[in-house]
Amino acid sequence: MKFKLIASCLSLCIATTTFSQSFDSKKLDHYLETLENHNKFMGSVAISKNNEIIYTKTVGFQNIENKIKADNNTIYSIGSISKTFTAVLVLKAVEQKKVNLNTTIDKFFPELPNAKKITVENLLNHSSGIGSLTDNADYLSWHAQPKSEKEIVEIITKTGTDFEPNTKSAYSNSNYVLLSYILEHIYKKKYSEILTANIIKPLQLKNTYFGHSQSVTNHEAVSYTFSNGWNPHANTHASVPMGAGAIQSNPADLVKFSDALFNGKIISKESISKMKTLKNNYGLGLFDYSFENHPGIGHDGAIDGYKSMFTNFENDKISYAITSNATNYKLDLITDIVVKAALGQAYEIPEFKAINIKPEELEALTGTYAAEGMPFKITITRQENTISAQATGQSPLPLEAIDNNIFTFDKAGIQLTFKPETKGMILKQSGREIEFKKE
Repeated sequence: MKFKLIASCLSLCIATTTFSQSFDSKKLDHYLETLENHNKFMGSVAISKNNEIIYTKTVGFQNIENKIKADNNTIYSIGSISKTFTAVLVLKAVEQKKVNLNTTIDKFFPELPNAKKITVENLLNHSSGIGSLTDNADYLSWHAQPKSEKEIVEIITKTGTDFEPNTKSAYSNSNYVLLSYILEHIYKKKYSEILTANIIKPLQLKNTYFGHSQSVTNHEAVSYTFSNGWNPHANTHASVPMGAGAIQSNPADLVKFSDALFNGKIISKESISKMKTLKNNYGLGLFDYSFENHPGIGHDGAIDGYKSMFTNFENDKISYAITSNATNYKLDLITDIVVKAALGQAYEIPEFKAINIKPEELEALTGTYAAEGMPFKITITRQENTISAQATGQSPLPLEAIDNNIFTFDKAGIQLTFKPETKGMILKQSGREIEFKKE
């Protein structure tokens, strides 16, 4: 027995040593600092191995206007990662026999279309058919205003349905707003109180709570978008997204939550299995985020300029989380590097070089470009020493020159290569190349 114990300890030490040798924290620091120095990213990262946090790094500002630098205690809106918390709370309620996954929602919202057909599980895995209230044309005119349950349910009712329940799946924020109200009904408490009692307090998540505090002294990061510099972004009122997107947290708390969840410290292994079971690519508050041959599961979030992601790699005993209050770069590119670093894989730190192109050369690139078979056109316009690209029906995207006649919009992973001699332009995005011609 004693020999086995010593052998086990030795094996664990060797595994830990091997991981620490392959994980280069200084290189990952350099990568995140490079993004910060080139106005690509402000935010925070945390990585855990064997349920212990082995890396945290924060770059950028918590509040630019007040010149407050962000640190590892800075708190961010985590957007739709809130849905994972809400799904856990619902499954906790199921275990406590307060509700059933097969319960139809007419018990709570008889006025909703198809309420007698839609179950709690349909809400959890986005198979309800209920349209997303955030897709409404007038959403941005009221999203910053406080709303009551009655008002939001009326909005969701008017939004209507996109398909019959359980016939297919489509992501809808309305599903998790309704789940938040169901939790409040069955517990007879506010969502924030249910969240605190069942997750925050037991796990001692010191930097996690529901809704904005609106306090500069509370470590909350202000969110920004980039257009000739960082500009502050308005916040959605917490009463609108509820448990679909109104939780605040930071990466250290998120990996702590992730590790506790998948180790069965919040809900049962049976409930975790239900969460991880995918139907039409949707779990219960989870998505498949496998990386190469490493199975992974988690959720991402985006709200009001904030972006976030967390993933648990069960076989590798690794969790990571990233939160941001300002991105001018495709988040997928950042998360790929963070995952490679966590797994001890090789990666390169990108070079960002500024190219100055004469106004007359930029002017020569302007015009409307079309591609055969494409339902949209791209119009290139010049603003002094820069150009922007605007697809039909979309907002203009500011482009950054990385070489003569090559421009990027890193936030969406777009690259445009111009060929002035043939009046051509090649669009590269997500591994695809489409050739356009100037009209």
